[in-house]
Amino acid sequence: MIPVVLVTGFLGAGKTTLLNHLLRAARGTRLGVIVNDFGSIGIDAMAVAGQVDSMISLGNGCLCCAADTSDIDEMLAKLAEPERRIDVIVIEASGLADPQAMVRMLLASQIPNVRYGGLITVLDAVEFAATHAEHPDLARQLKAADLLVLNKTDRVDALGEVVAAIREHNGEAPILPVSHGAVDPELLFETRELPAARQLSFEDLEDHDDHAHAAYDTVSFTSGEPMHPVRLMEFLDNRPAGLYRLKGYVHFGVPGHTDRFGVQTVGNYLRFHRSKWPRGTTPTTQLVLIGKGIDTEAVLDRLAKCVRTEPVEPLDMLWVTRYVEESGSPSGASPMQ
Repeated sequence: MIPVVLVTGFLGAGKTTLLNHLLRAARGTRLGVIVNDFGSIGIDAMAVAGQVDSMISLGNGCLCCAADTSDIDEMLAKLAEPERRIDVIVIEASGLADPQAMVRMLLASQIPNVRYGGLITVLDAVEFAATHAEHPDLARQLKAADLLVLNKTDRVDALGEVVAAIREHNGEAPILPVSHGAVDPELLFETRELPAARQLSFEDLEDHDDHAHAAYDTVSFTSGEPMHPVRLMEFLDNRPAGLYRLKGYVHFGVPGHTDRFGVQTVGNYLRFHRSKWPRGTTPTTQLVLIGKGIDTEAVLDRLAKCVRTEPVEPLDMLWVTRYVEESGSPSGASPMQ
């Protein structure tokens, strides 16, 4: 399943700068890019015309399409063709696009091998106050974001005032202060650079790129005892403040549900995927939580309380199975209730 990350933000916020940074920093990862804009926009010194069905090679296996909103699914189908071997698709939305409408389109996509990967909203730290005073309707866009990237922070002194103003519109999504769009790609999607055995570790990412990445918090949780499906879902439905992503594997050990449950959350969206435990391994829950301003002690305490201490009924797994993504199913990841 190829994650589709949607990048939105008002004109001039730094969406293209962030996209260019991802193309440089995600070494070893093949990106598919869809530009939903009008006119011309520069990507790695290449002009991408804002016309339907335009496809340009960006080098290193990355491809770029230009499309209007109505043709996003058509472009997804082209980029998701197996022979292209794309690892992740990033959509750079027009500065005037309705992100909520685009999220609905992605969740309703009929392309079987793509899935929604989150809504990233880029904000201009310098112009935030003026922009939102002049365009109050942009507040609605802020509320829909899974991650708020506060760009150009190197040009602002009173950063706390900007953050406080943003929190008036979105009090939950993590806010990631950056300069020059330098977001670590590992925060947004899996990259190929780390070996599979270390896929759940982010300790060595600080020097991952020549550009300084904004710091973010990572919390790791492991349990050899099975997890209680109801309590874990209550944790996921009421996620900790600042949490952006959660990923890993869960061991429930409930009769009829002894498989390995891979779990991924992006903002408010959640999916599980069932698979067999690798031969010779002991079923173990391994989770990594990524975000900004996470209270590590409180999170670990809440997860520890999700460890099963009493028998559960197979019907309790209904809390989980409604979010299970079967192989070959559309990308309709369900929002957490």
